[in-house]
Amino acid sequence: MKMMFPIAGRRRSSRRNLGAALAMAMAGIASAQALTWEQVKEKFQAANPTLLAAQSSIDEARANEITAYLRPNPDLTLTADGTQLTPHLGVYRPFAGTDLSPSVSYLHERDHKRELRRDSARQSTEIAESGYQDQARTLLFTLRSAFVQTLQAKAVLENARQNLEYWDRELDINRQRFQAGDLAEVDLDRLELQRVQFESDYQNALVNLRTSKIQLLMLLNSRTPIENFDVTGAYEFAEQIPTLDGVRAIALEARPDLKSAVQNVELARLNHQLAVANGSTDPTFSLWWTHNASFNNPYDYNTIGGSVSVPLRVFDRNQGEKARTEIDIGRNEKLREAAEAQVFSDVDSAYVTLESTLNLLKPYRDKYLKLATTQRDKLSFSYQHGGASLLDYLDAEKSYRDTRLAYLNLIGSYLTAAAQLNLAAGREVIP
Repeated sequence: MKMMFPIAGRRRSSRRNLGAALAMAMAGIASAQALTWEQVKEKFQAANPTLLAAQSSIDEARANEITAYLRPNPDLTLTADGTQLTPHLGVYRPFAGTDLSPSVSYLHERDHKRELRRDSARQSTEIAESGYQDQARTLLFTLRSAFVQTLQAKAVLENARQNLEYWDRELDINRQRFQAGDLAEVDLDRLELQRVQFESDYQNALVNLRTSKIQLLMLLNSRTPIENFDVTGAYEFAEQIPTLDGVRAIALEARPDLKSAVQNVELARLNHQLAVANGSTDPTFSLWWTHNASFNNPYDYNTIGGSVSVPLRVFDRNQGEKARTEIDIGRNEKLREAAEAQVFSDVDSAYVTLESTLNLLKPYRDKYLKLATTQRDKLSFSYQHGGASLLDYLDAEKSYRDTRLAYLNLIGSYLTAAAQLNLAAGREVIP
């Protein structure tokens, strides 16, 4: 019996060392800068390179509006006439009688071609803005999922810490029973071996938390050390959720991809109008001046003239573009219908997932958690007083641990499903 005291001393020393390590780890987490969801979202919108690159497409589209609304450039022509090819009276001065005649011409666009190009470019800008909003919507879902995973990892880590502390208290009680001769050494060893599972749970939870933080920092494009970074938020669920019809109505109004599909239909119509206008005739007006005698008035050496050039569009009246753009209207209308169907599908799928998860969470909170806790405490008391076997006690402890972990994971599934519903709706319907 003398040998058991150094062994117990070493076990207590090992437990104190691990407890100190746990305390240091939790202190590091507590001292880190904890960001709320709104703060994380602000940092993401300000620093994420993918989102910033997508925003540049809007500026490019606005620059195209300037190009589309430009007027045609006038043409300047300089004509040389009267250059001498043979000598006159034995004198050869080829440039003595050369007259330079400048002329200016300008193409006049009819049927509001320039305005239609501007309207088409503006519509393209609106589509680019909707595309940016849709990409931001998808990236925000990825960010929200990473945020939820970090909260979930923190909750699981805290649960693992509590389980480890609880088991250490149980071990202290059973070591006292062993020293008093009320517990067999083989049973104490089995209890000591069970602690490995709790230590493993804690270490795995710690690794998962660091991995979740790394993913979140990558999305924020931040080089903050993991030890100095943390997030905070309510890790719980709400029993009341919006109605399905309400979420559908919000999605039809807010989904940027559906808005983009509607805008593409309008762009196709504008492009068809432009194709029709491009089939019309554009005259070219010219004006020139010459320093040369006119046939009508040989004494007037400074004359001006003008002309109008009208192309005869006998063969090419832009028929191909007219037909193509008209077909494109119908194609984009079908794509709009497909986008609307996709909206309903996304909302319905996300809503069913959220509702199913919520239906599981309620009995876990109201019944199964309490039942698992009560069963563990009763069997612990019974085992300490000889009324239950060690196997029954270990089974009860495992059942509690599994039930508690399943509940925490279900909350994470609920928050992820809520983020999925927000993604399907196009904006936050569940904060």
